[in-house]
Amino acid sequence: MGFEGEKREEEEGVRMANDFFWSYTDEPHASRRRQILSQYPQIKQLFGPDPFAFLKISGVVLLQLWTATFLHDATWLKILIVAYFFGSFLNHNLFLAIHELSHNLAFSTPNYNRWLGIFANLPVGVPMSVTFQKYHLEHHRFQGVDGIDMDIPSQTEAHVVKNVLAKSIWVILQLFFYAFRPLFLKPKPPGLWEFINFTIQLSLDGAMVYFWGWKSLAYLILSTFVGGGMHPMAGHFISEHYVFKPEQETYSYYGPLNLMTWSVGYHNEHHDFPRIPGSKLYKVKEIAPEYYENLDAYKSWSQVIYMYIMDRTVGPFSRMKRKLSTKANKSE
Repeated sequence: MGFEGEKREEEEGVRMANDFFWSYTDEPHASRRRQILSQYPQIKQLFGPDPFAFLKISGVVLLQLWTATFLHDATWLKILIVAYFFGSFLNHNLFLAIHELSHNLAFSTPNYNRWLGIFANLPVGVPMSVTFQKYHLEHHRFQGVDGIDMDIPSQTEAHVVKNVLAKSIWVILQLFFYAFRPLFLKPKPPGLWEFINFTIQLSLDGAMVYFWGWKSLAYLILSTFVGGGMHPMAGHFISEHYVFKPEQETYSYYGPLNLMTWSVGYHNEHHDFPRIPGSKLYKVKEIAPEYYENLDAYKSWSQVIYMYIMDRTVGPFSRMKRKLSTKANKSE
């Protein structure tokens, strides 16, 4: 890989970068995909929807909505505790279900996936499933491309978040940055599906308040907020592409939380083969182990968060960027 970390300074041997890593090659996944498929064409048999996705999503949605109604007259302390230690896992699971659906991995018909994404969105409390898909597919097609990949922090974030305290606050609020960054830096005009998503979500929110009160809705939104901040499952936001070693820009996680996160931890495998559902991504590594065993990977998302906050050389600038290539990734 050709890359260069520009303007990297040192203070007593250690100082946070003041620019992104810059790569002068294409993102690594398209070429690795071609190599693996040429050697292991049977991997194509893993492509296609997860037949159990609808059932898994429905179970989590109904459980979380029932929990919200159950807590309608609970104390605020109880709501906060249940939101952090229970609801956050459910809502983050649904966020990653929406990620799965953005790749059309529940049904072969794209519109069916959109409808299921809107349904999975309900306990999240805020309409986001349709908009997420638009930006996420660009993250795959143009990984790291300056001005297009909205997964990368803004210059403002990177210049402000420079120490342990700022990074801690950034982690707590990272879901807000993740959600609002593209709306400010690369806004897209809303369409019919966004309107449907918005209308159905606000109708559910209104019904929740009307029949069970504000505490039920607050539980849902708190579950989303705390589950996307200083929380073990939220470690994947950092682990996936934050560069701890300049030679590698995507990292996998092989730990138990994959069971609750649609195996999003298999992130190198996912970017190599985004048409394979999370339930089968482990098979990619089993079939072609030589392509993944030599890559750095994580076993703990909590440790990733700790490393990100405490390592003085790591911050929002710790991402790989590249200029737009004439060749776009056509994996989706």
